[in-house]
Amino acid sequence: QLPLVESGGGLVQPGGSLRLSCTASGFPLGNYAIGWIRQAPGKEREGVSLINSSGGSTNYAASVKGRFTISRDNAKNTVYLQMNSLKPEDTALYYCAASRYSYATFNLNDYDYWGQGTQVTVSS
Repeated sequence: QLPLVESGGGLVQPGGSLRLSCTASGFPLGNYAIGWIRQAPGKEREGVSLINSSGGSTNYAASVKGRFTISRDNAKNTVYLQMNSLKPEDTALYYCAASRYSYATFNLNDYDYWGQGTQVTVSS
């Protein structure tokens, strides 16, 4: 089991920013495409953003495009999700997940390893 660990969540006011991080101790994340997936209360998990193994290709859900930026630093074995202009509808538990594929999609079946999630709450 790949021990993915998310961090950086918290409570933020609408319009604020957070940066989430995803790390894996002892495992090279650079071999995997990484996705950020979120789940709001009472809703199904939805893909937010993904990045291929090298970092050269990214994709975003329409709801976050222009506000969120995914990046990775394979030397630090970390993937980031910079979230700006946050809205109350962004409130959710955010997971990072690793795919055995170099390029993944928003199909959740692409992902083999999941972290425990970090809570993001956007509220005034």
